[in-house]
Amino acid sequence: MTNLTRPAKRVVRFYNQRGTAEQWIKEGRNAVKWTRLSCHDFVDNQVRLHHFVLAFNLGNFLRQLVLPREVRRWTLTTTPEKLIKIGAKVVRHARQVTFQLAEAAVSRRLFQAILCAIPA
Repeated sequence: MTNLTRPAKRVVRFYNQRGTAEQWIKEGRNAVKWTRLSCHDFVDNQVRLHHFVLAFNLGNFLRQLVLPREVRRWTLTTTPEKLIKIGAKVVRHARQVTFQLAEAAVSRRLFQAILCAIPA
């Protein structure tokens, strides 16, 4: 039920875009913690919020432009949990150093694709 006087398709598109925006806000609150404005001065909080939004947008751009297709659907909270906060064992053998990761979080093929996307 709505009070919008647009055609039905435009009303649906409007509410879908609104839902997408609300998801981005929720993701920003959880991933970047941009609701924590602990400064006492309004201008300081404004600058801090700008930094949070910049970090959020940078994370989104990197996820969309650089990372493989499978990773693009991950949220900004999921990405560090699956890529950074996973346990690994470093094994030194002869002249090689090997990271042994649990494949429960990220498959070997996906992890290799992510590493290849990072320039040396």
